[in-house]
Amino acid sequence: MKKIAFHLNCLEQGGAERVVTNLANQFAAEGYEVTIATEWIGENEFSIDPRVRRIVVGLQPEDERRGRVDKFFRRVRYLRDFMKRERPDVLIAFAQRANYRALMAAPGTGVPVVISIRTDPVGHYDAVSDKIQIPLLFPRAAGCVFQTTGQREFFKPYLQENSTIILNPVNPKYLGVPAPAQREKSVVQSARLVDFKNQPMLLRAFAMVHEKHPDYVLKIYGGDSGDGTKEILEGMIQEWKAQDWIFLMGASDSLEQELIRGSVYAFSSDWEGMPNALLEAMALGMPIVATDCPCGGPRTVMTDEVNGLLVPIKDPEAMAAGICRLIEDRELAERLGAEARKLERIANPEAVFGQWKDYLEQVTK
Repeated sequence: MKKIAFHLNCLEQGGAERVVTNLANQFAAEGYEVTIATEWIGENEFSIDPRVRRIVVGLQPEDERRGRVDKFFRRVRYLRDFMKRERPDVLIAFAQRANYRALMAAPGTGVPVVISIRTDPVGHYDAVSDKIQIPLLFPRAAGCVFQTTGQREFFKPYLQENSTIILNPVNPKYLGVPAPAQREKSVVQSARLVDFKNQPMLLRAFAMVHEKHPDYVLKIYGGDSGDGTKEILEGMIQEWKAQDWIFLMGASDSLEQELIRGSVYAFSSDWEGMPNALLEAMALGMPIVATDCPCGGPRTVMTDEVNGLLVPIKDPEAMAAGICRLIEDRELAERLGAEARKLERIANPEAVFGQWKDYLEQVTK
């Protein structure tokens, strides 16, 4: 295997796009011929190694006036043309639409397709159209990379024997950061302000924490998604007159320096794929309270009472109890954080790249 192609919508900054960019750059550095075939070019994309070829295989300007169905089949045709022309040893597709396109385009090309599931299948792969396409298309895949065991269980029996689970690589800047001599009295989170992250629940939980520990503050680092969550949080802060103990910090490029000063890291999502923010907090050695959300991302990397505390989703009382426990038992908190830091052994970029390389070699034999 010396020629690899990736397929996804674009390289606009996001979780799957970051993983593809990192993998493509690493394969290129290893001497592989690497191509990224996208549907379009986004406005704010990740940078790729000059040795990685970038090809747009999406709709042409003259296609825009065509109907929806016609556009769909043209996308498949253009991808098939690319596969027949370039003849990669394997095509790796990322995310739902790219998975479907790649499996539809593959017949007759001789190119094996590996797909990748990047989100909670419930709500994303359970529509009527999905229930038709999955049994028809997914058995064609040469392999599938999941992020969690919950994802893999959802797709029985179509993607079991030839699948694997590989974590997202943690940005190296979060690895090996020494813990502070003394942590500040803060609970921290790093996440976009968006509905499924359920920061309103975290605020309600922290209000209970603040009653017991009024010297602690909550800091949420993350940009505004534009879905109204920021306004909800601002309204809660104003209503509670909590401007002195709940802070929306905005996005930050130095989270590895900001988060590690906190006493507790709180993860509040209702659902996720494999959350990069949680992996980064673990790599920093943070004492963590996390919702045990579907499709099993936290549970894939965390064991309750071993390297963090897992609590039910949408349960502010349980979240508050977990946070208070770590505030009040600092020996436990630091022990859990030290165990969490061990994640770096399997989630550093070199280890993750090795897992991808070995798996792709296996499925293309």
